[in-house]
Amino acid sequence: MSKLYAITSENISIEEVVNKVTRRECGAINTFLGTVREWTKGRQTLSLTYEAYIPMAEKKLAQIGEEIAARWPDAQCAITHRIGELHISDIAVIIAVSTPHRADSYEASRYAIERIKEIVPIWKKEHWHDGTEWIGNQQETKAYPFGKPSKEEM
Repeated sequence: MSKLYAITSENISIEEVVNKVTRRECGAINTFLGTVREWTKGRQTLSLTYEAYIPMAEKKLAQIGEEIAARWPDAQCAITHRIGELHISDIAVIIAVSTPHRADSYEASRYAIERIKEIVPIWKKEHWHDGTEWIGNQQETKAYPFGKPSKEEM
């Protein structure tokens, strides 16, 4: 079986990520798909480029999985994030969470995406008709004011 927490440059398979968390004792599997949207704050996006410091990003994804297990002890989580050039409607991230009951699955999934944006060293470059901009740690409102940090600075 492949890793629960992965960064890839390949298309992500929803079924593959869901299969990582499918368990007989669970009656709920919640999936979250993050896709490339065309419009952000009135600007038309042409494409996105994602980059990551892969070893640290995968460690941070695993940390999120550990946090979820601590908060929701019956939960199993898998997260795969794509890097490289993505176009409108491409899948950038898939989160799958299985739990015995649906409420915990929803909550844990929401927790995972918010934590990804907070702690995982992934950057996206938005490409528009009139320019580009790097967005740090995927938080659109918190771009690095002095440029993207190097891998050594992280």
